[in-house]
Amino acid sequence: MFDHFDILAPIYDRAIPFSRLELMLRMVDLPVEGILLDAGGGTGRVANALRPYVQQAYVVDFSRGMLAQARDKGLMGLQSPAEQLPFSSGTFDRIIMVDALHHVHQQSATVTELWRVLKPGGRLVIEEPDVRTWQVKIVAVVEKLALMRSHFLAPPHIADLFPTSANVKINTEGYNAWVIAIKSSASPSPIKNSIITAGL
Repeated sequence: MFDHFDILAPIYDRAIPFSRLELMLRMVDLPVEGILLDAGGGTGRVANALRPYVQQAYVVDFSRGMLAQARDKGLMGLQSPAEQLPFSSGTFDRIIMVDALHHVHQQSATVTELWRVLKPGGRLVIEEPDVRTWQVKIVAVVEKLALMRSHFLAPPHIADLFPTSANVKINTEGYNAWVIAIKSSASPSPIKNSIITAGL
């Protein structure tokens, strides 16, 4: 099966460099003494930048080529669909998904799964291009023509995918949006379990 991201992996960091560290630190509320998951994290360009501000950072992606780049950075990388993560409930203190939700096959199932592996008191940040802007509407058309099967959701629609117990807010800047969800620390604590590291 043709994978656009395996092809793009060797040049991805140069083509789309990460340059908004201070903004991301504020959105994710870092530093924190805890574990970060970068879901759909590709080459690990964002996780690598945030790594000094957490105890440990994991990258999950479906592209082998992208994960090879993440592992070259020394990151813990695991191949998995975002809809079915191989982690115990309540594993991560912080979860990010940057510019990736529109690529997953089942967006509702993905958000449900990310919420599951977030610890009570944790924060989940989904950054997406804001499809309500004309720039992103053009990108959406281009990606469809490139057969990337992208499906962009407006920020309020993404927010609606979270359970009613989530404290959700939306921040926008230019043509980007951040949907930030905080899990109440009053939620029942899951049974402690170690992170699956086999195959990393």
